[in-house]
Amino acid sequence: MKIIIIDDEPLARSIIKEYLQHHPELELISECNDGFEGVKAIQQIQPDLIFLDIQMPKINGFEMLELIEEPPSVIFTTAFDEYAIKAFESHAVDYLLKPFSRERFDKAISKWKQASKTISPKEQLEPLLQSVSNSPSEQHRVVVKLAGKIRIIPVDDIHYLEAADDYVKIHTKDGAFLKNKTMGHFENVLSNNLFVRTHRSFMVNVTEITRIDPYEKDNHLAILKSGSRVPVSKTGYVKLKTVLGI
Repeated sequence: MKIIIIDDEPLARSIIKEYLQHHPELELISECNDGFEGVKAIQQIQPDLIFLDIQMPKINGFEMLELIEEPPSVIFTTAFDEYAIKAFESHAVDYLLKPFSRERFDKAISKWKQASKTISPKEQLEPLLQSVSNSPSEQHRVVVKLAGKIRIIPVDDIHYLEAADDYVKIHTKDGAFLKNKTMGHFENVLSNNLFVRTHRSFMVNVTEITRIDPYEKDNHLAILKSGSRVPVSKTGYVKLKTVLGI
């Protein structure tokens, strides 16, 4: 079975490699220093299992996994992440809290082998990623993949969001980017003092609004600095007035 280690700490990688020697059925194919390398390696190698650090430069482990359509099985490694550890306790995915012993490592391998008999990697990960993505730490940026490249979008750069089938289209000054999430997700995660759900299919950054014009019956249009026109429903107008203090 093919293994990849994704961790920016050389010492952590060396410990995993040492413990893997006691599992000859597991073949280490690649080591990666960050999530960017990890995405590329997973796409090329299609491993059975990855050991994935949570806290890494550039993008964290959770953000990396969201960019992969068919993720492999994962055993997370972490030095500290109380929120994540609470999430792990209620899901099938295992984690290793650094520093970890060989006994704990072997236990994680056994748990993975047992879980993989009954549930797919994607089914293991989806509820966990959903739980963690609602963490307050996820409120400051959105990570997307475009034409094979990873882009990090600070939330302050978002003009508005638009529902697009199973995706959300994120509009910025640099163009629009698709994220495989729901409008409800962004409504829960983003600051409600900065972003307002003005319509069933739209959410707007209030700092981008230049004026609000009447439009058909009880509806309105929010006119943005960019010139974009965002629909505002009757209910959305009430929310918008509350946040704007008008």
